[in-house]
Amino acid sequence: MEENIKIALIGAGMFGGDVHLRAYADAQRSGLAPQLGRLGLDHWARDLAPITFELAAVAARSESSAQRACDAFQKWTGHRPRPYSGAESWRDALREVPDLDVVAVATPDHLHTPVILAALGRGTHVITEKPMCLSIHEADQIVELAQGKNLIVAVDMHKRYDPDHLRIRDEIKNRIGDPLYGVAYLEEPLEVSTRTFKWVEQSDPFSYVGPHWVDLIWHYYRSKPVSLTAVGQKKRLAREGIQAYDAVQVRVDFANGMSIHFHNNWITPPDFEGAVNQGHEIVGADGKVESDQQYRGLRFWQQGGGSRTVNTHFFRAIARPDGGATYVGYGVDSLTAGLAVISRHKFFGASRAELAAFYPTAEDARLTVAIVHAAALVRDLNFQYLQSGRGAPVTARFGTDGITIIDPNRAGEGAEKVFARIYEKAI
Repeated sequence: MEENIKIALIGAGMFGGDVHLRAYADAQRSGLAPQLGRLGLDHWARDLAPITFELAAVAARSESSAQRACDAFQKWTGHRPRPYSGAESWRDALREVPDLDVVAVATPDHLHTPVILAALGRGTHVITEKPMCLSIHEADQIVELAQGKNLIVAVDMHKRYDPDHLRIRDEIKNRIGDPLYGVAYLEEPLEVSTRTFKWVEQSDPFSYVGPHWVDLIWHYYRSKPVSLTAVGQKKRLAREGIQAYDAVQVRVDFANGMSIHFHNNWITPPDFEGAVNQGHEIVGADGKVESDQQYRGLRFWQQGGGSRTVNTHFFRAIARPDGGATYVGYGVDSLTAGLAVISRHKFFGASRAELAAFYPTAEDARLTVAIVHAAALVRDLNFQYLQSGRGAPVTARFGTDGITIIDPNRAGEGAEKVFARIYEKAI
């Protein structure tokens, strides 16, 4: 039996056409064995070394994006995937490419669900960008279908694989004692919301990048949320006619007693010295950890270019003797983990339960989606109330009875109106 994994990439924009595309090029050229030691999966290297990978198709909204991605892949590997373009070009790719093993989803956030469900429906594993989806109801559909079809849904939560975060998880968080409170922030450049993405009005900064930090806190402590509140601001983008939030702040309280503030924006001025501003801090009963992911210690400046900092941990080219390059970093590691567990499942009969500890699962992502969904509802209500001078009193509660929105400003309509159950399954 030929040991081959056939992949279709859906979405060839900023992340799909760069990180995903390069990761699959390296897998096609060299397999997974060179990368597995970074994940602590070196014990799988001999087993997985013979497995080959093929990027069979790239589907994008625009023909130029699809062709550009296929041209680049051919240059790197000598193999040209089949390009598809159009508003729902992924449907053509899924219908026309036989024997697909993996559908990699890198579409805009609000378009993930139909692609994921269609892929699972045809019996194909999925690697998807975060957030898995934006609705807890959609998350349940994905989880239930993946379980029913015995398929893997791996979510690209690459913050887990940052070497600094691995040390915090495995060592430092235990030194600082029980967690009390913390803050996690990721601030994107203005060009993301004004030029790179055309869909910012269907999302917001927290829904877009907040899931990375929510998942990381879950990965550290495995403690479920019990409540949250959220606020957002609309000023900078409104000046350009874009009806989207500039920034969103979400505070989540967890069952273990910790309270974490998540701060996100996508309006950082273009002359900021880094690609993004990001970091997190956690205060414990016996200490504190501070992790600055923006400034890793490498700084340079040049005439006309100002001072710059770069994050070489995320994604970096390693020169090869033939003049090409291979790419390593925690931005690739999450995708490698997804391909590795899919390979173990397909060729070695490993069960979903046996593999769950080795990658960010759909079940993990469901918890993050619950927070994203509730935060969006709370944020919008609090924004409306702040505009009318009524404060920001709305919160959400999570529990075995589901998700409840608590809105004191509705008390005048009758006490029963204060509590709105938006979801009735356990979180």
